Amino acid sequence: MKALVTGGTGFVGSHLIDALLKRGDTVTALVRTPARAAGLAAAGVHLVRGDLDAHAALREATEAVDVIYHVAGRVAARDDAEFLRANAEGTANLLTAARGSGAPRFVLVSSLAAGGPAPRGAPLSGGEPARPVTAYGRSKLAGEEAVRASSLPWVILRPPMVYGPRDTEVLKLFKMARWGLAPIFGKGDQELSAIFGPDLAGALIAAGTSPNTIGKTYLPCHPEVFTSRAFAQEIGTAVGRDVLILSVPEPIGRGLLAVIGGAAKLTGTASVLSSEKADEFFETAWTGDPAALMRDTGWTPGRSLPEGLAETMTWYRAEGWI
Repeated sequence: MKALVTGGTGFVGSHLIDALLKRGDTVTALVRTPARAAGLAAAGVHLVRGDLDAHAALREATEAVDVIYHVAGRVAARDDAEFLRANAEGTANLLTAARGSGAPRFVLVSSLAAGGPAPRGAPLSGGEPARPVTAYGRSKLAGEEAVRASSLPWVILRPPMVYGPRDTEVLKLFKMARWGLAPIFGKGDQELSAIFGPDLAGALIAAGTSPNTIGKTYLPCHPEVFTSRAFAQEIGTAVGRDVLILSVPEPIGRGLLAVIGGAAKLTGTASVLSSEKADEFFETAWTGDPAALMRDTGWTPGRSLPEGLAETMTWYRAEGWI
């Protein structure tokens, strides 16, 4: 198959490209900076220089492909408008190019943030009314709405927390665990779902190639549900340390996030942390149920949380990140 991947130099996109190449697929990647994508070019990936505002590049990238995997997106922004430009308007631009080239399938990598939090003990399945609690979540939902309004055959996946080799976000928690520290928001009883990066790549390919997925929204994750406290403890296990859990009470957490977000606005920098982010950190649960995706495609996640974290730690050490 011929596949286009946006966001191919990022964490999720790079694992997806690895998996596509392993299948023997022909891969094109839309990249803003070809120098950053030298490794992709060396692996045989065709590079098209441009971003989601470059209409000519989008037309070139979408030409004669069998499936488009739209992974690119903005996770930190200076304001709501910046989120919408990247995650909603950028998606709409890509859809316009894809319609012009007649692409037979469009796979959107959205986020659980678009669906919103789950009730305790009741993971989301993808069919519930969306209730995002952050600007990021609202922008990802707007991107989903553009996809659903398109005439293209589409599939939407809302991954929860993604971790694994090459990830720089969970790396911060690993580094703190090496010092024996593990901060958590609240009491540590927030329920969570997660997915190992290479397993998510497999889920995307399954959704992009199965005849049973068109017009559906899925939650690609491992079926296990764990608490934020258990997550911190498992990172400690992967690092080989007993960690001291540092519980941040909600009033203090909200105050800290408001200060961080305010400082970012004053300096004009994009930050994933803000007062609004507290609404996410102190929700009851961010959990998903992958049963529908597993049923429709036969995909199964390969790594449990302990297995995935151990493999991640092995990679961090081998690459000198820790």
